[in-house]
Amino acid sequence: MRYVPASIPALTAAVSAALLSLVVATASAQTPSAPAATPGVDNRQQRQEQRIDNGRASGALTPRENRRLERQQTRIERSEDAARADGKVTAAERRQLHHQQHRASKNIRHQKHDAQTAGAQRMPPSGPGSGVHAAPGGN
Repeated sequence: MRYVPASIPALTAAVSAALLSLVVATASAQTPSAPAATPGVDNRQQRQEQRIDNGRASGALTPRENRRLERQQTRIERSEDAARADGKVTAAERRQLHHQQHRASKNIRHQKHDAQTAGAQRMPPSGPGSGVHAAPGGN
């Protein structure tokens, strides 16, 4: 049997521990931190996008209404990204996102159920004060 001085196993253990901590620190530094989770906001956002798509497909939304609602959804997504940027969505930020989504939901419902439709033809004005006059000598 060979004689091994007591300092070699201690040195080996110290080097192994240092290498292990270096590997863990490197792996931790390379792993991006996950953004703050907002599953409720994401799910509602997805449902509202679907409602807008359905309204466009059915003709309940005019192209202009569709553009406005889509822009509103984009603003909500930007607000959500800003809230997540620091890695934590605070209660106030979450409340603000829910408020924006509530307003958007009301707007979607209003625009889908108003009298305007994508396929509607606008009737020309007629009657007194409309600027439309009967042809002279008409029957």
